[in-house]
Amino acid sequence: VSELFCVVSLHPARCPRVPRSPLPPRRRRKRRHQNAGWQPLPGPGRAQNRKAIVDKFGGAASGPTALFRNTKAAGAAIGSVKNMLLEWCRAMTRNYEHVDIQNFSSSWSSGMAFCALIHKFFPDAFDYAELDPTKRRHNFTLAFSTAEKLADCAQLLEVDDMVRLAVPDSKCVYTYIQELYRCLVQKGLVKTKKK
Repeated sequence: VSELFCVVSLHPARCPRVPRSPLPPRRRRKRRHQNAGWQPLPGPGRAQNRKAIVDKFGGAASGPTALFRNTKAAGAAIGSVKNMLLEWCRAMTRNYEHVDIQNFSSSWSSGMAFCALIHKFFPDAFDYAELDPTKRRHNFTLAFSTAEKLADCAQLLEVDDMVRLAVPDSKCVYTYIQELYRCLVQKGLVKTKKK
């Protein structure tokens, strides 16, 4: 009676654990791959697998290779790039009122940091002294539209989202600043060190 109750009620707390498939895991996996059209690469070793891939795609990859095999080293490199970009933002907005960039989230919440960064490169676009930190929507709209018009920077952030959030998402702000930096470099307004 309890087994019948389990089947009818489908309540997991009252049902005994029943194996899902009578097939062993390896056989199940093999069947799934066969159904998906999957075939293992020829050869027993990794070198032969790599050779098969290179042969299949017509030669070795010509693009950039991975810099780090160690994920901690990769994370450190990404962190250093992020810190360098944050320092660049601080340096560009150092003498602007109402701007104190400490991070990629709360420091950008009023829109004044975006405006200051844009104003640094396009001082004739608007009068920074006229801006009010409490008028967040106006500040975001002005900064994003000016960057799009003069720097060809895609408007990756929505003004409504920036206004709705008291503290902007750091990943979104960081991504936008990266894009702005890339556009300014492309226009020749930011000089980068040659390697």
